[in-house]
Amino acid sequence: MDALPAHLLVPGRLFKLPVAATGKVRKDEPKEIEVVNQNRNPARRPVSPRYPEMEVQGDPVELGRGVGEAAREQIGGFVDLTLERLDRFDPVSRDAALAIAKRSFEHVAEYAPRLLEELRGMAEGARVGEQELMLLQVRNQLIPADREGCTSFAVSPAVCAEHHAVVAQNWDNDPALDPFTIVITRRPAGKPAHMSLTQAGLIGYIGFNEAGVGLCLNTLQAPSRARGVPHYFIIRKILEATSLDAVIEAVQRAERAIPANIMLTTPEGPADLEVTLDDIRVLRNGDSGIVTHTNHCIHPALRCFNDQFPELMQSHDRLRRIDELFRSTGRPVGVPAMQEMLRDRKGAPRSICRWPSSDAETGHLASVFSVLIEADGGCMHVTRGNPCEAPYETYRMTPPPAPNQRM
Repeated sequence: MDALPAHLLVPGRLFKLPVAATGKVRKDEPKEIEVVNQNRNPARRPVSPRYPEMEVQGDPVELGRGVGEAAREQIGGFVDLTLERLDRFDPVSRDAALAIAKRSFEHVAEYAPRLLEELRGMAEGARVGEQELMLLQVRNQLIPADREGCTSFAVSPAVCAEHHAVVAQNWDNDPALDPFTIVITRRPAGKPAHMSLTQAGLIGYIGFNEAGVGLCLNTLQAPSRARGVPHYFIIRKILEATSLDAVIEAVQRAERAIPANIMLTTPEGPADLEVTLDDIRVLRNGDSGIVTHTNHCIHPALRCFNDQFPELMQSHDRLRRIDELFRSTGRPVGVPAMQEMLRDRKGAPRSICRWPSSDAETGHLASVFSVLIEADGGCMHVTRGNPCEAPYETYRMTPPPAPNQRM
């Protein structure tokens, strides 16, 4: 049987795109051997350099059901891992966590009812409970965000050698989340198509849309609460925005549960949002065309939180280092040079490019992936693993197929 075209779409159905763009696995690339554990946690040997890729179009229920069916094993494994860690490590009990998840349905129904329909379709397709799937959306409301540290930046087309708008980061987190990480292209009816690099089951995460809005995310040290609109629904609404003003509006109208730093590229240029429960501050960095951020507050109105919360993973040192790297690099700055910045090991192990260490509390954390998004170029470059070791692989969001190509 001939391979399906790479972008053959059926409403509510997804096809996992093969490693090669031609629709066939190249012989020189290792095939992924998957061993399924009893708790649905997929163990892979050897690991492909690319994350699984999926594409879906349709109404909210079709989108969700299709994602759930195609990523059923990854979603189930992510749910199992989350529940297991609640039982073993986290300060919130399983019952209390599920109660928070249950209350979140009301917040989402008011903020983004169509996304709630999509979540329910995903739960149906993945064969997991709706409350369990909502638990994935609220997990960062349950555990202290005092062990993760990411470095991000955004660059305007005028500064980029390739003349593209760039937003990028290293995602410093638990490598145990790698098996549940996927790349999804969604084409929702009446909304901009977008591509996300995400853990399976999340309603939205790091990515970009066809309107030229791209985003990366950093933990921000500031007060949080258990109730509110789960963070990932806000992120998904940003991926439906077409301008910086629309992005700010999507964040502003949410009753937020956690603080966050949102690094952006937009049609109006690069920007960074420092978001707390009650405030949104926009950083543009003048005429330099470059915005950088780590995990502490930069805006003067929010710097008080830096004294109230512990510094994350040498956040100030990493910010100084990424700024130093940009200052020492000539203009314009090429994408390969930016990738080299994300590989930087100065100050290791708590460097821009983070490796495991002997630290009893945080030694298991590492740069699980590195991502550089060219939002107006319709692509992102991603390492599966530490960027100073793993290669950057390119994922492209191609135009939708012509009507006569659809089944």
